[in-house]
Amino acid sequence: MKIIEGGVCAAKGFKAGALHCGIRKLQTKKDLAMIRSDCLCNAAAVYTKNQVKAAPVLLTKEHLADGKAQAVIINSGNANACAPFGMEHARRQGMAAARALEVEEENVVVASTGIIGQTLPVEAIEAHAAEMEMKYDNSLAAAEAIMTTDTKIKTFAVEFEAGGTLCHMGGICKGSGMIHPNMGTMLCFITTDCAISANMMKKALLFYVDKTFNRVTVDGDTSTNDMCVVMANGMAGNKEITEENESYDAYCEALHAVMKDLARKIAGDGEGASRLITCTVTGAEDEAKAEILAKSIASSSLTKAAMFGSDANWGRVLCAMGYSGASFDTKAVQIEFASAEGCISVCENGQGLDFDEALAKKILNQDEVEILVSLKEGCGTATCWGCDLTYDYVRINGDYRS
Repeated sequence: MKIIEGGVCAAKGFKAGALHCGIRKLQTKKDLAMIRSDCLCNAAAVYTKNQVKAAPVLLTKEHLADGKAQAVIINSGNANACAPFGMEHARRQGMAAARALEVEEENVVVASTGIIGQTLPVEAIEAHAAEMEMKYDNSLAAAEAIMTTDTKIKTFAVEFEAGGTLCHMGGICKGSGMIHPNMGTMLCFITTDCAISANMMKKALLFYVDKTFNRVTVDGDTSTNDMCVVMANGMAGNKEITEENESYDAYCEALHAVMKDLARKIAGDGEGASRLITCTVTGAEDEAKAEILAKSIASSSLTKAAMFGSDANWGRVLCAMGYSGASFDTKAVQIEFASAEGCISVCENGQGLDFDEALAKKILNQDEVEILVSLKEGCGTATCWGCDLTYDYVRINGDYRS
């Protein structure tokens, strides 16, 4: 497997486009994106578990019931959630894409992101969708158009072999706030030219979403609009993957790589964040228990605040473990902080160590830091990703609708 450029256009037969249609007041900000495959794709998706689901989520679930899709349309600036005429406007958005891209309406994935509760100005989408220039190398424009409070474009792609055939997979996503494990936690679109059945795609997606996107937390809120969609057009020419075999393993390795990279980028670009936090628990009784503990640490507001201040306050880590709901031997806990500046042990056998505070601060004052927790109970390991909690998070969300 090799990392390549191209995002959702890395795979053969996928075009993308973006423009400003008028949903956002700022005319320099693109607010509409589309992705199109040259042929019909097998498709799979997972959606938010928030009981309040936006109209585009409900419509996309309806459209993907047969495991087929050919195009995606995404707007930013308006969530079309809990809004007047929500489903009607979602359908009109999908029809606008179908007309512009010359595909069947039922094969269009519809997604929205932005402010909840406001009427979607679907007329702007209908008026300008057909003007969009779709190109085979335009993934970055689409990735930019779906951003809301994101500060960084999030994209990743790989090439891999399936049955001796060279295949490609790439994705784009957006996510900065309202990020908490419970799939979806963001909008993510992944494309591949690998030939694989919808059933096998769904199986792989469900497995790896739990090991990537569902292990990301920024603020404890799960959005109404989240979805992760994978589309496979088979244009690489490999024998279709319909069962677990070496080709399926290669596909899964690529999917995991794409999803993991995008998940890390979401965590590192949390609203107001100044650093990415990676929390790894090892030596737990099993993976499930390790994941519970790692999630609790990464979600802890006090731990996140300590990381913002580069404060090696390891007691907050142990505290978060204690209320996680997972049982563990408190006298067997070892905690370390690490970064490019080194690694320092701060707790051993559940008790604090004398450590160099200046070195600890230097280690934690980096763009990426690690919280490493070791138990002595088994082989269970899990990694979760989060970010620090800064003043800017409150500033951004105190004025989100402006």
